[in-house]
Amino acid sequence: MTTSESKLLVGIDIGGTKTAVLLSAEPPQVIARREFPTRPEQGPQRALELIKSGIREMLAEHGACEQSIARLGVSCGGPLDRIKGIIQSPPNLPTWDDVPIKAILEEAFHAECLIENDANAGAVAEHRFGAGKGSQNMVFLTMGTGLGAGVITDGRLYRGTNDLAGEVGHLRLTRTGPVGHNKKGSAEGWASGGGMAQVAQQAVAAAIKKKRPTRLSKLYRSGSPITAKDIGAAARQGDKVALEVLESTGEKLGEVLAILVDLLNPDRIVIGGLAMRLGDLLLEPARRVIAREALELPAKTCQVIPAELGESIGDAAALCIAMRI
Repeated sequence: MTTSESKLLVGIDIGGTKTAVLLSAEPPQVIARREFPTRPEQGPQRALELIKSGIREMLAEHGACEQSIARLGVSCGGPLDRIKGIIQSPPNLPTWDDVPIKAILEEAFHAECLIENDANAGAVAEHRFGAGKGSQNMVFLTMGTGLGAGVITDGRLYRGTNDLAGEVGHLRLTRTGPVGHNKKGSAEGWASGGGMAQVAQQAVAAAIKKKRPTRLSKLYRSGSPITAKDIGAAARQGDKVALEVLESTGEKLGEVLAILVDLLNPDRIVIGGLAMRLGDLLLEPARRVIAREALELPAKTCQVIPAELGESIGDAAALCIAMRI
């Protein structure tokens, strides 16, 4: 069957930094892809026009018409109204205030458009195509600037009453501490890239005061923000302060995972973002805390592993939505 004769799925992955648009006849394989900066400060209209023009260009390049689209899937950070298909000012898209993207794309392409929270979509993608394959009960953590989760129970996505299941970043671990999810001492504050950066700022300041050497001191003194990427790079070069920050972040991550192990009894926890890039530097401390804090049998049963789909997870997630997750 040729591309023009087959029914195609369109995936749209909208992030605060970039947006990707892709075509697939058989997910997760991609036959065409476009990517552009989202630039949320310019509002949604520019990005919406680029999404529509990108889809039309890819169809034309592959000799397909708009009637060949079976379904469109949009992956985006919340909050959003999944049923009505409205993006409701996510933190990374503050100017996207009640954007009816489902209606906009259905009018443009006369095909059904579905929308889903990116953490939920990522969970389904890893479960179908990545590190979660074969598991029945899985938690997927998006460990990037923030911390979110998607939950698979008995092989199906669990959304909750208000489509808000999996907001683990909002759990409070301590009464004070780094801020995440607008809450001091939250799981996101302690166990995310943004939280790790906050911890590092304090750790480097203390190291300078005590005249402890660290590769991060130059960044700190310049006034530049210390990022998770900077911390990881320094840790790989043996920087003791950076390694201590990763150890403490991994331990706090372990506290979050121990709660999930006791509460949900998953057979697998799959972690994206920082866990993919930093591996055991983060995960070994987390596993030690799980072994200490969680119930023995669920802790032994549960694997804690990095996500497998890597940088292509957004593409696979958007296609999973188009497949009707």
